[in-house]
Amino acid sequence: MSSNPTGLIAILRGLTPQEAPAVGRTLYRAGIRTLEIPLNSPDPLESIRRMRDDLPDDARVGAGTVLTRAQVTEVAEAGGELIVSPNANTEVIAATLSLGLASYPGVATPSEAFAALGAGATALKIFPSETVGIAGMKAWASVLPAGTSLLPVGGVDDKTLTPWLEAGAAGAGIGSWLYKPGRSVEEIAARADSLVAVWHAHAARK
Repeated sequence: MSSNPTGLIAILRGLTPQEAPAVGRTLYRAGIRTLEIPLNSPDPLESIRRMRDDLPDDARVGAGTVLTRAQVTEVAEAGGELIVSPNANTEVIAATLSLGLASYPGVATPSEAFAALGAGATALKIFPSETVGIAGMKAWASVLPAGTSLLPVGGVDDKTLTPWLEAGAAGAGIGSWLYKPGRSVEEIAARADSLVAVWHAHAARK
């Protein structure tokens, strides 16, 4: 079990309320403490409630694919603590912050990145990360405010994570490589352990 939190976000698209506690505990034990349940999953708000109730306080549970202010409110009422979106909707960012939640909007251009930061975004989700690329992220970092957290999402696994971290990413969101419906908790645990090992190996070299 890892006692050090990582910058990794588990994207649990398709998760059901029935499996939410077991999957959450599995990822938590591996050291992945930020868990995102996209709203296009089955009964996502109930999954958020169950996972939040089941996990220790140092875990963060939230929602992904959040597109409207109303959805932000629903997630907050379910106990969610972070809002992840595929786009940089400043109204969603403002609603998120007004409820005391962390805001992780998706950005694909420097203009979107600056607009999201201007609206108060907590961190920036680089999406789709394959399109922006590592060179693109490094170029962004040269002009964005120092300390901006950049998190690539899309195509990240235990083989591609290291180059992103070495280029300055603060973490990454990992989706179907880590979790997809029907995958056993044993396999999820093995994949999570592999990701966390990559994270700690990078941290040890810094």
